[in-house]
Amino acid sequence: MSELCNKYTAQDFKSDQEVRWCPGCGDHAILASVQKALPEVAEALNYTKERFTFVSGIGCSSRFPYYMNTYGFHSIHGRAAAIATGVKVANPKLSVWEITGDGDALAIGGNHFIHAVRRNIDINIILFNNEIYGLTKGQYSPTSKLGIITKTSPFGTVEHPFMPGEIVLGARGTFFARSLDVEVALTKDCMVAAAKHDGTSVVEVLQNCVIFNDGTHAGFVDREVREDRTIVLRHGEPMIFGKNKDKGLVLDVENMNLKVVKLGENGITEKDILVHNAKNPNPGIHMMLVNMKAPELPVALGVIRAVKDSTYDDNVRDQVLDVMKNAKIHSMDELLRSGDTWEVE
Repeated sequence: MSELCNKYTAQDFKSDQEVRWCPGCGDHAILASVQKALPEVAEALNYTKERFTFVSGIGCSSRFPYYMNTYGFHSIHGRAAAIATGVKVANPKLSVWEITGDGDALAIGGNHFIHAVRRNIDINIILFNNEIYGLTKGQYSPTSKLGIITKTSPFGTVEHPFMPGEIVLGARGTFFARSLDVEVALTKDCMVAAAKHDGTSVVEVLQNCVIFNDGTHAGFVDREVREDRTIVLRHGEPMIFGKNKDKGLVLDVENMNLKVVKLGENGITEKDILVHNAKNPNPGIHMMLVNMKAPELPVALGVIRAVKDSTYDDNVRDQVLDVMKNAKIHSMDELLRSGDTWEVE
C-alpha cells in the first residue's frame, strides 16, 4: 500500500503468466487496453493496486484474471456476475471488474447479468463479444448472426441474436459503452469512463475469434470501411462520422428512427446534426444508437449511456446503518437477555 497510485504503469498490472490465447485473437488487444487503463483509473480515483479485483466465468476471455497482477477469481460458468456482486457488497472499497463472454454472460449467465444491471451494483462488466463459443470449439452463441453455420447449426441458426446494449438498457442500465478490439485507445478510454461511473457499467467489446468465427465484424471493422460504417460518440459533440467527416445522424421524426445525412446536401449543416447526450435519463435515443447496424447505419462506439442513479451498494450500506441506528438490541449479550429470561439453578 506504500506505492503511489500516480506512478503505476501498464507493466505494473501485467502478471508473470504466459498469455495463452490464440495468435491473432482479439482478447490480446482487450487485455492491453485494460492494462493501459488501470494506471489512469488509479490516479483519477486515488486507488492503490490492491483495490483492483478481476472476476471471470468460463470461456476464452475468462483466463483474464491470470494475466492481471491484481486480485482475481476464476469462477464457474455464467456465475461471474453473482460472485462479483458478492465481492463488491462484502468489500465496497474494491474496484471490481467482471470479465465475461457473449455465451457466459447472455446464455447460462443471462439471469445474473440482467439483475446485476438492474440492481446497479458498482461493478465494471467487460463483455467480449465474438458471436461464437470459442473455448468449446465453435458452437453458436446468443449473439451469433441469424443463419450462421456452426457446429451446432450445420444448416444455419434459426434464432434471432441478442443485442447486448439493448438488454442493458432494457434492464434500466445506467452505463453502456461499446468498442472494437482493434481500437485499443478507444477501448482504454471506455474502460476509464466505466471505472469512474458509480453503478453497473457494461463495456461491450466487439472481438474477433480467428479460429471459429473469423471476420464476423469485418463488415464494419475492416480498415477500408471502418470510418464510414462506425461512429465514435462523445458526450456533447455532434454525431458526425465518415472518412471525410461529412456524414451525420438526424432524427427521422416520421419513422421515429435515426437516419444518415450528408453535410452540404439539401442545405444540411452541422447545426442539423444530433448532439450526443450520454447523460439523458430517457433511454429513447440511446436505444436507437445501440441498435444501429451497418451498412445502413453506422455501428455506435464509445460511451453511449452514462446516467446517475442510486447504487445497490449504497442502498445496502444506508439500510444497515439505519437498522443499526434504530435497533433496540446492539449486541449478542443484549439479544440473549432480551424478552422473557430465566436462570436455571
